Amino acid sequence: MARTRRIGILTGGGDVPGLNSVIKSVTYRASEVGLQTLGIRRGWEGLTHLEPGSGVDPEFVRPLDRQNTRTIDRTGGTILHTSRTNPRRMAGGSIPAWMSAEQLTGLANDDGTYDFTPVVLDNLASLGIDVLVTIGGDDTLSFSRALSDRGFPVVAIPKTMDNDVQGTEYCIGFSSAITRAKELINRQRTTLGSHERIGVFRIFGRDAGFSALFAAYATSTRCLIPEAPYDIDRLCAILIEDRRLSPSRYAIVVTAEGAIWHGAQLEDVGGSDAYGHRHKANIGEALAAEVTARTGVEALAIELTYDLRSGEADALDQIVASTFANVAMDLVVAGRAGRMVAIRDGKYAETELPPPGLGPRRVDLEALYNAERFRPRYDGRLGSPLLLSGLR
Repeated sequence: MARTRRIGILTGGGDVPGLNSVIKSVTYRASEVGLQTLGIRRGWEGLTHLEPGSGVDPEFVRPLDRQNTRTIDRTGGTILHTSRTNPRRMAGGSIPAWMSAEQLTGLANDDGTYDFTPVVLDNLASLGIDVLVTIGGDDTLSFSRALSDRGFPVVAIPKTMDNDVQGTEYCIGFSSAITRAKELINRQRTTLGSHERIGVFRIFGRDAGFSALFAAYATSTRCLIPEAPYDIDRLCAILIEDRRLSPSRYAIVVTAEGAIWHGAQLEDVGGSDAYGHRHKANIGEALAAEVTARTGVEALAIELTYDLRSGEADALDQIVASTFANVAMDLVVAGRAGRMVAIRDGKYAETELPPPGLGPRRVDLEALYNAERFRPRYDGRLGSPLLLSGLR
């Protein structure tokens, strides 16, 4: 603590409700213990594109205080903005203009990209940042771990609507996303019933099915998750039976974007981002078309994606965001770096930054999913954490 005078904070990857609450709470707590706070703009891009030694350039760095963060927790998004920049794999087209060819040569990877980790470390040093607080999902946290392994003090806060960061049962943004999904699904029931359709709701979840599972839990609908490839004929039969039993003659299924039926081959689309991810083919449209073809009943594909990350945080995310921020500052004050704030066994905790190669946390099928019924498991919940998905 005696050596810590200035902290940095950044948000990376996709935005979610609750980020501004973290930024505000970190800034307020820092001011209470005599620390300055610098907000890094556009995630890791702020530290790769700022020219080392150029000072607090407002294009990339924003000093934060109690006055300019006083009301930011009332809105969604992130006042620091964000990006999917990967400092270890910078493409040639994203190199800052100040970088000379000679400097660039020393950063070259074998695959034609560039490793800007030294630039990030130089900028942290020139800005006088002693500890960096990072808020992000797997990709942002992977570079947080890389910085920590290089000896720079990092404290991380997990956020993602997918709720799939290793080492924690909860990530900021998850509750708001499920709250939005519940509202949107229930609102669509009148339209689906009026037209006697089958509704196929696509939700985020490339590798893990927590969003689909909990949206279905909150709306009492069927769900499909990446962890459990399925028999589409069985699904169609169940949806037709659901439709027959409904007074309004409609049925609903929620599918994670990474869920797939046996025998289906859907290729990813578009180019890779800085972390090697490509967009999943639209499973909602593909599944709706398949259900229509197999049943003769019109199935409608409905998106539950970007709407879920817009707007202000719900009450749970607001509470968790503020608490995560203060636990992170507890770690900063205690001089404990290389750590991530977490929920473990339903309690606030801290753990190591996720090590490389673990991949996303995934749904425990035995405990949480009834694959025969395409539903969440509702039984055997006594002793489970509040949000049911304990760590294995």
